[in-house]
Amino acid sequence: MTHSSSEKPFVLDPTGADRRSEHRQLHARGPAALVDVLGVQAHALSSPDLIKRLLTSPDVSKDGRAHWPPFADVIKTWPAALWIAVENMFTAYGPDHRRLRRMIAPAFSARRIAALDDVVENVVTRVLDHLDTYPAGETVDLRERLAYPVPIAVIGHLLGISADQMDSFRAVVDGVFDTTLTADAAAKNAAALYEVIGHLVTAKRAAPGEDLTSHLITVRDNDGDGKGLTEAELHGTLVLMISAGYETTVGVIDQAISLLLTHPEQLDDIRAGRANWSDAVEETLRLEPPVTHVPLRYAVTDIPLDDGQVIAQGDALLVSIGAANVHPAWHGPTAGTFDIHRADREHLAFGHGVHFCLGAPLARLEVITVLRGLFERFPEIALADDPGALIPLSSLISNGHQALPVRLRPAAT
Repeated sequence: MTHSSSEKPFVLDPTGADRRSEHRQLHARGPAALVDVLGVQAHALSSPDLIKRLLTSPDVSKDGRAHWPPFADVIKTWPAALWIAVENMFTAYGPDHRRLRRMIAPAFSARRIAALDDVVENVVTRVLDHLDTYPAGETVDLRERLAYPVPIAVIGHLLGISADQMDSFRAVVDGVFDTTLTADAAAKNAAALYEVIGHLVTAKRAAPGEDLTSHLITVRDNDGDGKGLTEAELHGTLVLMISAGYETTVGVIDQAISLLLTHPEQLDDIRAGRANWSDAVEETLRLEPPVTHVPLRYAVTDIPLDDGQVIAQGDALLVSIGAANVHPAWHGPTAGTFDIHRADREHLAFGHGVHFCLGAPLARLEVITVLRGLFERFPEIALADDPGALIPLSSLISNGHQALPVRLRPAAT
């Protein structure tokens, strides 16, 4: 974007300590504010209208190799390099994106998601049964004991990954979303992630099953017409499926529980039938989306904006979902408040256009099942600490809390 030489980029906080304040500052700086993202300059898109326009435009690409001149140098030193260097549909453009998305889309069809209903219900019941063993009055971290194990078990089922194998993924996937890591630490974490992916592919090649991982390997190994997957795309697609498949759902579960516990009158409305669990999930996705900023996209050509400014060809773009979802131009003066009765809860938490998240129906199913089961099983559940004591995740990408301590039942008197 053309700007004066004196204009300095707004530095995004890698710890994500005060997202609400950052959203307001991005709004004040215009629809495509110049920002510093861990040392890389980009234009943060915070206008919902502009985001919808650009995410459906061929003038914007997710392929940094093809459309971002500094790509080769940036990936050597940027802490978030994995987000732009991984080869999968998340970073593909045009025909390559359509080819890769077409291979995964059938796994998330309405029929397949409906078939997972019993799986999700059984997983949630099993986790809640374990929570039921905690003594009354004891503090339990629901992020660790509920928000994590449910989506991990579900994505493990979908991909044919055992619980032990998923444990090996968790530490490295958490590192992908931690934007406080140094470039060296992030590179080592990425190498460790690809190593466990490699072990999974080797094991599934030797003993395939009826799962999505085995299906993708079969496509890679048996498709000889060049329309399948490269080995790098196979590994990159599994990185996307495993990381996005559970980490984002963890965040929604975490945020939905905390919001309902801090807005008991709205929880009462759900229990009384004046609203439903889906209302709570959609308002959570709007107000506290699991991903705050999505790195990166790139201008394929010069892009003029309504205010006369121009995003220059080759410039990087950051989709600031968190800021867009609470933009007062979209949701009015109460955009920053939690209201499950809001008439319009439209949001961009799952993206927009051709990159809309394929896993959105599954994530919604998981979160609704968790909320319904948790609040029915533990009607006296309450936060163990003051809401202000909840500490945000150390990330400018992932949105959640480091822990969610609750008491499932009050201590016996």
